Amino acid sequence: MKLHHLIAPLLAVLLVGCAGFGPRESVEGPGNTSAWKTHKAEITALDGWQISGKIGIRAPQDSGSGTLFWLQRQDYFDIRLSGPLGRGATRLTGRPDAVSLEVAGQGRFEADSPEALVEAQLGWQLPVSHLLWWVRGLPAPDSRSRLGLDSESRLARLEQDGWQVEYLSYRSEDGYALPERIKLQGRDLQITLVIKDWQPRQLGH
Repeated sequence: MKLHHLIAPLLAVLLVGCAGFGPRESVEGPGNTSAWKTHKAEITALDGWQISGKIGIRAPQDSGSGTLFWLQRQDYFDIRLSGPLGRGATRLTGRPDAVSLEVAGQGRFEADSPEALVEAQLGWQLPVSHLLWWVRGLPAPDSRSRLGLDSESRLARLEQDGWQVEYLSYRSEDGYALPERIKLQGRDLQITLVIKDWQPRQLGH
């Protein structure tokens, strides 16, 4: 009887303890886990960047390609797409809790989250908030992920929230190993990013 009374509080303590660790990464592949943690810490410190390159999108109804420009300054982002799917210029700007989308010939739209805005106006279920991490070669920190490391202890592949992300090549910029070619698949979308220019920044707080 005493044992029965002890089990419940012990389970409660264990559950609280597990919750404190947060979502876990499942890591596999030839890379070294310790080296991955070092690389991850270095890249996570990059809270600003400017990216330009090309984007290709395949969706059930449309396919197309265009150019990408992405300015990030801590929690502020300015993402511009030109030409994909024949929609003309598209610009997504804002912060996590206040976002606006401008679509050429259609006007300006606002919402609380970038995901809601993109789905409402473009019809894509795109995890924009996760992309802030994925584009740097990192898993998003707020959900479970399965990682595959390459021989250099960088991300080769990532599975998170129903998406599969492949890192096809990296480049060195200012001493940082950053993704150059990324392929994303999920929610009936296939996206290919080719980053031509990386300008990483560590802005601090």
